[in-house]
Amino acid sequence: MPDKSAGSLAADPLALPKIRPPKRPAGTLYRGREGMWSWVLHRITGVAIYFFLLVHILDTALVRVSPEAYNAVINTYKTPIMGLGETALVAAIGLHALNGLRIILIDFWSVGTKHQRLMFYIVIALWVVLLIAFVPRQFMHIFGGGE
Repeated sequence: MPDKSAGSLAADPLALPKIRPPKRPAGTLYRGREGMWSWVLHRITGVAIYFFLLVHILDTALVRVSPEAYNAVINTYKTPIMGLGETALVAAIGLHALNGLRIILIDFWSVGTKHQRLMFYIVIALWVVLLIAFVPRQFMHIFGGGE
């Protein structure tokens, strides 16, 4: 009768269990697909909007501290670089708002998760259309030609 002790099993290389890497889940909602990019863009735009609001509250509060400092800060906002920043802010707000509506549909519509990919592309298309309507007029205002 063969020896079945733990020491003899450990010495036999065929008796050791093979360690395999975990299987990667296939087709999850947020892993490397539209759902993940939607999630990432929503967080980035949300943080950007938050920091804009923080700066906006602080610069508006300057009027109580020093009207001259407030006027100096407001004059810096009239530069082309800040105009481009305003364009980026509008783009961020638009994407965040449209994607927020998409998220609401995913959460409360019974087939929302089934159509989340299509809704992502609809959000992007609507966002681009809105930017096409906004950006030329904004650039005319920033770089001259439209008052």
